[in-house]
Amino acid sequence: MIVNRSINAAFAAILILGASVFTACSKDNAKEVTGVDTTNRVDKYKDMESLVESLPFSQLQGVSVGNAQDNDAKTGVTVFYFPYASMASAVVLGGGPASREVPLLDPQRNTQPLNALVFSGGSAYGLAASDGVANCLEEHGKGYDTGFGLVPIVCQSCIFDLSYGKGNVRPDREMGYKACQNAIAGNSPISGNVGAGTGATVGKPGGMATAQKSGIGYASARLGRLEVGVAVVVNALGDIYQDGVKIAGMTTADRKGFVSAEQALLMNQYSDLIVGNTTIAAVFTNASLSVADLQKVANIASTGMARCIRPVFTMADGDTVYAISLSGGDVQSDVNTIGVLASLVMEKAIADAILSSKLPDEEYLDNI
Repeated sequence: MIVNRSINAAFAAILILGASVFTACSKDNAKEVTGVDTTNRVDKYKDMESLVESLPFSQLQGVSVGNAQDNDAKTGVTVFYFPYASMASAVVLGGGPASREVPLLDPQRNTQPLNALVFSGGSAYGLAASDGVANCLEEHGKGYDTGFGLVPIVCQSCIFDLSYGKGNVRPDREMGYKACQNAIAGNSPISGNVGAGTGATVGKPGGMATAQKSGIGYASARLGRLEVGVAVVVNALGDIYQDGVKIAGMTTADRKGFVSAEQALLMNQYSDLIVGNTTIAAVFTNASLSVADLQKVANIASTGMARCIRPVFTMADGDTVYAISLSGGDVQSDVNTIGVLASLVMEKAIADAILSSKLPDEEYLDNI
């Protein structure tokens, strides 16, 4: 019994240490700013400074980010372009994903390196954005050479944002093409209400009137030579927590306080949930990994979601995590180490998505 208590105490200490690796992320946003430029931002780490080093997401080599959005309709596209195609895998954890070519990333398939990963709004309608991305890549000579022409390898996941802004306007081929052009032209990892995060919201068991705005967030870190970055679009049914403190989610009817999304589900046993959710994330690393190892990294990284989003992975979400081994990266590292670091960076990126996307209640309510 004494041994078990010691083990439990040690395990609790590890969890507390892990949760404190990253410091709170905060920034002041002007009302008219639609996103936060993270190109040169470095967040300071509170603990383990001799081990984990801050790293601006833009310094990751082998990926370039481009965005396009309709600021009036409140929807958009974010493209992660890989100048040199990169191996990837993914795990789908939610019950309602809208996606393209994700089965191709299974270790049992004939997995080909990715040319681009697309995140978008528009639910299943938004999958049309990848047509434009593929066209843009083909024009730039990127794709798998079939011997009869190039076929760009493009995967995509969409969030449901039809309940915010203009639901009859969705990302299309043109918007996807533009986002891809922007990614090829330059790297713009911008946090907040931009790209695929333009229409993201959280805390929706009680409907949109008691939900709050969210967006897209970024974070990255270096451990020795190992680099790990995360990009995440937070569009969750549940509430969002940072270091155990709720920072966004379901509110009271007057929007002056918070209500627990988990408690609301348990008390009311909702059967007619808003199915329009989904948090989508991508882990990027300079470690050289197999497809099977990448899938495991994605799985471990998802624990960062579970620590921050409550509830998560429900049938009303399409939560998906990708993991990409960036071409040119040759760092050798343990899969467990990469996954655990990714889970901590995931927490940081989720907080960034929330804190970069805050809107006055009046502005939010005008768009639902």
